[in-house]
Amino acid sequence: MGSLSKVQQQLILGSVLGDGYLRKKVNAHLQITHSAKQKSYVDWKYNILKNIVITPPKFYKGNGSRVGYRFFTKSIPELTDFYDKFYQSGRKAVPKNLILSPLSLAVWYMDDGSKSRRSGYLNCQQFDLASQNNLVNSLKRFGIKGSLNKDKIYTRIYISTEGMTKLVKLIKEFIVPSMRYKLLI
Repeated sequence: MGSLSKVQQQLILGSVLGDGYLRKKVNAHLQITHSAKQKSYVDWKYNILKNIVITPPKFYKGNGSRVGYRFFTKSIPELTDFYDKFYQSGRKAVPKNLILSPLSLAVWYMDDGSKSRRSGYLNCQQFDLASQNNLVNSLKRFGIKGSLNKDKIYTRIYISTEGMTKLVKLIKEFIVPSMRYKLLI
């Protein structure tokens, strides 16, 4: 991935699976947007990616009373590689041969994960069924059994108590302090 460090690559991968959004004209750029309440999390991502960011994160007013906090990276060929893997048909989809690392899994969980008593969920409702199955298979590589679970009209990944114990052990060291409420601690 050229000028991107391994840590940057894994953070980007986890973000693309979660709340990150890639856009492309000639080269792609990444948009990182979260609620203003997650400022410290956005700042953590920014500090890892700052050499490919033009301006630091800023607050913005969203719909209604929503206040967000976001930044955009530069448009660079390395992000275009991510775009080409995840947006082959113009819509975000998960490649079949996806290989996650503990860091990319931690970022995805911080973006879109939640606990429910001792079990948990990875929200992946924006992905089609094939992509969701690719994500379930990616979790199996870590010995984490996930299953698709209906949430109203959408599907998300359910992780059992045993799976959550494995997941937490795997990602705990990467979870930023403000996001530790998502763990089973």
